[in-house]
Amino acid sequence: MNSRPFLGVFVTPAFLCAVGLSAALFAILQFSVRAYVPGSLDPGGFTLDNFTALLKPLYARVFLDTVWICLLTAVATLIAGYPVAYAMVHARSPIAKGIILIVVVTPLFLGEVVRTYSWIIVLGNNGFLNTVLLKLGLVDKPVQFMFTTFGVVLALVHVTLPVMVVMLAAALAHIDPAYERAAESLGASPLRAFLTVTLPLSAPGIIAGLTTAFAWTFSAFATPQLIGGGRVNMVSNLVYQLGFASFNFPFAAALSVAGLALTFALLGLIRLGTRRFERIGQH
Repeated sequence: MNSRPFLGVFVTPAFLCAVGLSAALFAILQFSVRAYVPGSLDPGGFTLDNFTALLKPLYARVFLDTVWICLLTAVATLIAGYPVAYAMVHARSPIAKGIILIVVVTPLFLGEVVRTYSWIIVLGNNGFLNTVLLKLGLVDKPVQFMFTTFGVVLALVHVTLPVMVVMLAAALAHIDPAYERAAESLGASPLRAFLTVTLPLSAPGIIAGLTTAFAWTFSAFATPQLIGGGRVNMVSNLVYQLGFASFNFPFAAALSVAGLALTFALLGLIRLGTRRFERIGQH
C-alpha cells in the first residue's frame, strides 16, 4: 500500500515549476554569451564581450548603486519593522494584535505599481509631505523627494516591511518571556534585558529579514523606475532599458546573469558574516 497517495499530486506542480524556471535561466544564460547584432532580434555567435563590457564605469556604478540601495533598504526596514513586530508579539489584547497584523500585511494585497503611485502622491512637489512641511513653515519651497535615492529607499521600505515584520514576529514569538523576567530579577533594567536577551535571541529572524529584504530589493523594478524617474538606476531598470529600448537582449541577459551571481555572492557573504551572531539565537 502506498503510504503517500497524494505525494505525486503535490510534487508534480513543483517539479514543473522547477523545469520552467531552469529552462528560463538556461535561455538567459545562452543569450548572455551571444553577440548583439544591431537591427536584428536574433543574436550572433558566441562571445564573452558582454561580460567584459560590464566592467565599464557606467555599468559598474549601477551595480554599486543597486547594492547600496539594497543595503539601505534592508537596514531601514529592520529599524522600522522591529518595534512593530515586538509590539505585535507582546500585545496583551488579541484585538490589538489583529489590528497590527492587518495594518502590516495590507500592503501585500496591493500591487507594487499601486503602492508606488501612492508614494508619488506623497513625495511629489505638490504632494502630501511637502504640503505639510510648507503649511508648518518648516521649508520655504518644496523639497525634492522624487527622483532621489531617499525617495526610492523610502518606497522600497514600504514594499519589504510586511515580510520583515512577519519574519521578526516569528522569531520573537519563540522567545520564552521567562528569559527577560529572569534578567530583570537579577537587576537588569528593561532596556538592558532587551539588549542582552531579546535582541540576541531574535538573531535568526533579523538575519532572515535582512537577507530577504536585500534579495527582494535587488530585483525591484517598478519602484525605482517610477520614483527614481531615470535618475536613480538599478540593475533591473538597466536590463529593461537595454532589452526593450535598445533591443540589446544579449547584453541585457549578461546584466541579469551578473546581477543574479552578485546577489548570491553578497547573500553568501552576509550569511558568513552573521553566522556567529545567528548561533547566539539558537536556544
